[in-house]
Amino acid sequence: MSSGNIQYILIADDNPDITDVLANYAKKEGFEPLVATDGEDALSKFKEYCPAVVLLDVMMPKMDGYEVCRNIRAVSDTPVILVTARGEDFERIMGLDIGADDYIVKPFSPSEVMARVRAVMRRMTRQDHSDGERTRLTIGNMTIDIKEYSLYMDDVQVSMTKKELETVWTLANNPEKLFTRDNLLNSIWGYDYYGETRTVDTHIKRIRGKLDAYPHPDWSIKTVWGAGYKFVINKDSKN
Repeated sequence: MSSGNIQYILIADDNPDITDVLANYAKKEGFEPLVATDGEDALSKFKEYCPAVVLLDVMMPKMDGYEVCRNIRAVSDTPVILVTARGEDFERIMGLDIGADDYIVKPFSPSEVMARVRAVMRRMTRQDHSDGERTRLTIGNMTIDIKEYSLYMDDVQVSMTKKELETVWTLANNPEKLFTRDNLLNSIWGYDYYGETRTVDTHIKRIRGKLDAYPHPDWSIKTVWGAGYKFVINKDSKN
């Protein structure tokens, strides 16, 4: 959060038409916009002002948005929303892998962008007020700490993105509960993700690829065909 009562939003894009529109919409949402026109400027402003949220274009001079996001993630959990003209699935996943909280493809509606901003801010607020809730969960040989954003299998830490870990936590913390893809999108991404349910399937596939490297007879993530997913604890497993 920015200092005092000012809530900054960093808008990084080398297209002034885009930054002007987003800055105007951000002001209506109560933010004080900071505009950067290249990656180095974006990173410099981030370090100086500590904005509450970052809108980050991928294709920028001097340093691209992916590299800026990596630098931000090395020091902060500030929400980052990537904005780009590229819409290929592998690029979206790359953005999520390096720690982006969301991904918007141009052309977009400024009101949609602000809806995404509100969603990630609500999710951060929920996390900030969850101190009294359980933050650590052990099932079989898997231990998840949602506060520390860590997951261990057989005492070995498994590298996971924030969204992957939040997906596992949501499922494992609600064993036997069926989550539709829309349920998971709303729970983890914080809003209706405009029907992009492939995002959930992709994350589940990647999660399974990482966790299935370790035998886990006590539990499994089941696909309920035509419905969604659920976390199943096998008989005699202890929480």
